[in-house]
Amino acid sequence: MKIAYYPGCTLKTKAKNLEMSALACLDALGIEYEELPRWNCCGAVFSLADDDLIHMVAPVRDLIRVQERGEDTVLTLCSMCYNTLARANDLMKNDEEKRKTINDFMDEEPDYEGNVKVVHFLDFIRDNYGFDKLKDKITKPLTGMKVAPYYGCTLLRPKEVALDRPDNPQVLHQFIEALGAEVIDFPSATKCCGAYQVLGAPDAALQVSYEIISDAVKNGAEALALTCPLCDYNMGKRQDQMLEKYEGAQDLPVYYFTQLLALALGIAPEVSHLELNRESARELLKTKNMIKA
Repeated sequence: MKIAYYPGCTLKTKAKNLEMSALACLDALGIEYEELPRWNCCGAVFSLADDDLIHMVAPVRDLIRVQERGEDTVLTLCSMCYNTLARANDLMKNDEEKRKTINDFMDEEPDYEGNVKVVHFLDFIRDNYGFDKLKDKITKPLTGMKVAPYYGCTLLRPKEVALDRPDNPQVLHQFIEALGAEVIDFPSATKCCGAYQVLGAPDAALQVSYEIISDAVKNGAEALALTCPLCDYNMGKRQDQMLEKYEGAQDLPVYYFTQLLALALGIAPEVSHLELNRESARELLKTKNMIKA
């Protein structure tokens, strides 16, 4: 049976290097998937207001699309989408009063009771495919590449939807190890990149992202692997601002974790749209003989 796949908005526009590399990897691994029909934006963030149920409509509607297919699992790639869908699902499963209110409001949709499991690409590979099996599929290991795994917030918090231990996550470490790269652990791996504060407090967000990048470099990283388009924007796209503002700032190549997997699986680099990454990301791969100079 094909797994239901939820892409989300950004993967169709600014982060197609995440989606295209991931889908090519799924094909290479023999994992069948089918994009959800009639999906909509998940809402991009889970509302923290206890009585703000209107923001549950968008993610719950997506979960209903999975239910309508007769499936019990949906696969996500963007960690923000994962978090939003998983938390909405948790609310519908465990809060009877709010579940009734939302279902009554969405009177043109079938009722939903939280019966779908929301998974991220990382825990799907870990729990359903296996890292040992993944290692066997690697044809071009990332030998000699020092990669720092960056988790950020939304894969690990809150604990109800965390796909690993928030205090000592290992899933991205294990993923990078399976690709043949050297894992560089660093204290800021689970620190928030600044997220949407980039809109209201861009200088504060830049400071936080700079501290994360600097911490990874200080601990010996040659590259940063991440899962979130917003993290990629704050720590990848805004690095030029860091280099200009902070004395001693260093350029650190940033990749989506699926781009690294695609390279290790021997998938043509063009599929991963590396032109959307920083130039330093392409230059590092050239020095490692992973793409043509």
